[in-house]
Amino acid sequence: MQSNNLLELAGAVSSGAVRVVDLTFTLSPDFPVIVLPPEFGQAAPVRIQEISRYDGRGPAWYWNNVTFGEHTGTHFDAPIHWFTGKNLPNNAVDTMPAKDMIAPACVIDCSAQAAQDPDFLLTVPLVEAWEAKHGRIPERNWVLLRTDWSKKGWRDYSNLRDDGAHTPGPNSAVMKWLVEERGVIGFGTETIGTDAGQAGHFEPPYPAHHFLHGAGRYGLQCLCNLDQLPPTGAVIVASPLKIQNGSGSPLRVIALVAST
Repeated sequence: MQSNNLLELAGAVSSGAVRVVDLTFTLSPDFPVIVLPPEFGQAAPVRIQEISRYDGRGPAWYWNNVTFGEHTGTHFDAPIHWFTGKNLPNNAVDTMPAKDMIAPACVIDCSAQAAQDPDFLLTVPLVEAWEAKHGRIPERNWVLLRTDWSKKGWRDYSNLRDDGAHTPGPNSAVMKWLVEERGVIGFGTETIGTDAGQAGHFEPPYPAHHFLHGAGRYGLQCLCNLDQLPPTGAVIVASPLKIQNGSGSPLRVIALVAST
């Protein structure tokens, strides 16, 4: 690409010819965290501790100490997060290729189905029906599952019941297919994880994690504003924090979309 093309892109963003859509929730202490069975370790919630705010602790400046788990808020999953990806090269957020942080996206709208069934599962036939309308999913694209789950209040967001979470996601067959037959760079959701709430009972358990990370691919979760993206044509910028040997991190996810 010639340098003037990059300048044209910057100008298009500045003028509004290319829209910037923020796909990120605000990281705050009340954001729900993943809850595992009590015998396992638990993610810490977000904690924001004020250091000073233009006062005796620091007269001219305001700043905070912030602590959180790697997989909190709108966050990124690296291959090292799952046992299937633990031995891959460049599998952590500090060693993954920086070029993978920018990639096109295909957005599959299943919001109507998820509104009817919190345990809705994306399947291969549903994706093939989407492809019949919008074209084959290109290699190294994100597939983002739109469910409008991000519009729920925090009380309903995790949707925990006595038998665990009930949230939509992909089934096992479609995750294997997206990775092996379409070569996606990653999979993103509006829910608290890339897998369905009941995916621990699938074969293999948690197939989004299993197949994505085993193939060196990535996950995005707790996305919002997917209803502002077209089915194809958006470019996702997803740059996780460069944590040493990190399995993931909160991040700011933005989409670049041509204005119509």
